[in-house]
Amino acid sequence: MCGIFGYINYLVEKDRKYILDTLVAGLHRLEYRGYDSAGVAVDGDKEGEVFAFKEVGKVAKLQQLIEESKPDLDTTFVSHAGIAHTRWATHGQPSRVNCHPHRSDPTSRFSVVHNGIITNYKELKALLESKGDVFESETDTECIAKLTKYIYDQNPNIDFTTLAKTVISELEGAFGLLLKSVHYPHEVIAARKGSPLVVGVKTQRKMKVDFVDVEFSDSGPLPAEQASHNVALKNLKAGPQNSLAPPDKSLLHRSQSRAFLSDDGMPVPAEFFLSSDPSAIIEHTKKVLYLEDDDIAHIHEGQLNIHRAGKREGGSAVRAIQTLELELQEIMKGKFDHFMQKEIFEQPESVVNTMRGRLDVANKRVTLGGLRQYISTIRRCRRIIFIACGTSYHSCMAVRGCFEELTEIPIAVELASDFLDRQAPVFRDDTCVFVSQSGETADSLMALRYCLERGALTVGIVNVVGSSISLLTHCGVHINAGPEIGVASTKAYTSQYVALIMFALSLSEDRASKKQRREDIMEALGKVSDQFRQILKQDQAIKELCAKFFHNQKSLLLLGRGNQFATALEGALKIKEISYLHCEAVMSGELKHGVLALVDENLPIIMILTRDGIFRKSLNAYQQVVARGGRPIVICNEDDEEFRNETCEKIEMPETIDCLQGLLNVIPLQLMAYWMAIAENLNVDFPRNLAKSVTVE
Repeated sequence: MCGIFGYINYLVEKDRKYILDTLVAGLHRLEYRGYDSAGVAVDGDKEGEVFAFKEVGKVAKLQQLIEESKPDLDTTFVSHAGIAHTRWATHGQPSRVNCHPHRSDPTSRFSVVHNGIITNYKELKALLESKGDVFESETDTECIAKLTKYIYDQNPNIDFTTLAKTVISELEGAFGLLLKSVHYPHEVIAARKGSPLVVGVKTQRKMKVDFVDVEFSDSGPLPAEQASHNVALKNLKAGPQNSLAPPDKSLLHRSQSRAFLSDDGMPVPAEFFLSSDPSAIIEHTKKVLYLEDDDIAHIHEGQLNIHRAGKREGGSAVRAIQTLELELQEIMKGKFDHFMQKEIFEQPESVVNTMRGRLDVANKRVTLGGLRQYISTIRRCRRIIFIACGTSYHSCMAVRGCFEELTEIPIAVELASDFLDRQAPVFRDDTCVFVSQSGETADSLMALRYCLERGALTVGIVNVVGSSISLLTHCGVHINAGPEIGVASTKAYTSQYVALIMFALSLSEDRASKKQRREDIMEALGKVSDQFRQILKQDQAIKELCAKFFHNQKSLLLLGRGNQFATALEGALKIKEISYLHCEAVMSGELKHGVLALVDENLPIIMILTRDGIFRKSLNAYQQVVARGGRPIVICNEDDEEFRNETCEKIEMPETIDCLQGLLNVIPLQLMAYWMAIAENLNVDFPRNLAKSVTVE
């Protein structure tokens, strides 16, 4: 949801065309997150001038608007700061006025782009209107820009960092934001609270250290020699100092950004790329720094300073500059028509990446390094609560039975929003597992904070390294599925499934009675990748089946039982998400309690009937459907004698151990959803009204 991108060059000469192209390309990389409008803000031709371009619709329309506006693209800047944004409407309809960047006044003295929601914006807006401000938009973001200008006008000598801290202390809610100003040229403030921000760094020389120190506002006094040196520097400055400005800490600032200093102590030419997603940065640099909640980053004069309002207990005093493992080709479509199609076909590799270095099939051993310190504590817990949303919730449902069987610990699976609404009881001896592809899902994050407040042990199962859930939980597992661009999750689901199964195997390692069962599951996990490849060979057959049975249909039933009910839920969600066909997942055992009334010869029905311990019960539902004239499409095992003489359409699956069968059965449902959407000429990667990372409640 929403995307932020910023580009700052210092002592690296770039023309306006390069700057605009870089910002627009960054927005293109963020398109998959879902949005309805886009905008950029760059420096104008005169001092103190800002050019803002905003447009409703796709980034391509913004690009067209920029071309039609004909700014002087040859103007060069030795140093410059530009910000850009893709908006997913929350306050106010998609329009140019509501589009970001938002300005403080008609001359754009302050410009801001913002992800998230400011929950107290109405109070702030009322205050600012009482001071004479006139609001242009319906958004919550505009109050940030106007509040910044209001505070600056009261304290015109205030430095940018203190100004930003003062503004942010007044904001309630979750946000990630970039702030630029004509009063602080070529500088940008980046702040994070509950919404991700990553800083990419590109320097012409190797950095001296691979971290940036964090400055806390409760820092102690400076050593005497530094203090006296600062006094001397302060006396050299012309003009009175404002009483609200902080003490001059020139030397401290120098040390904080020592990563960016040359041998003679002077800043080196540098470029900084700010984004809500590392995929927008990878084409420029692999050196990145992830901001943590409550960090305020100040980029100025080729340096990066990180400030915090107060020292968090146990918080790190540095932010590491990491090297991205991501490759550019991973976020390109390659030979495929859509990202979703590519990601479906990547699953034989993505599940191997999830297991690599963790599952030793030969020696029947599972090693999850991220859980090692806490595994014995989790084994002693009173219950395990899985908390997730959407597809991640379905992956938890899919493995619930396996966890109960192997660990013999009571298991609960909760939708994060409902869990919060009920204020469900959580105790110190509970283990709460949060599953999320992005690691930024707003409902899951709020539930995580709720559980932390109550003293529960928390575990994160996420795909995105450096995400909020991975930072806030006590321990966890990265599923290593690689970047997932398509809004409808595919490979993240199967990798979550595998990671959770390995979690269950690791927890039950001390149970001698489960030894054979564990070994059978590990053996089956080792074969999953090849079985995926085998299933994907049916791609064209599934395409033809969709054209034959689902064209012009308005509704669809998906039936599953036991472990396969979660598969049915996930398949139904995929079909709804991208083909806009109403699809309902029903537990087969509940068919006769009302749903059977819908069944006739015209209603399309898909039944998951692969072999497991309750296969005979599932078969009863099949007989009930057929007896009422239904014509179900059956997902069954290869050469299953039960369906050899049946006239129904069949999609045949390789057979595996019962707790992993759902992992295989979901692949044809993903393909069905894809081909149904293609048949209707729909945008598979960007379904209407949806966003990849849901960062609002």
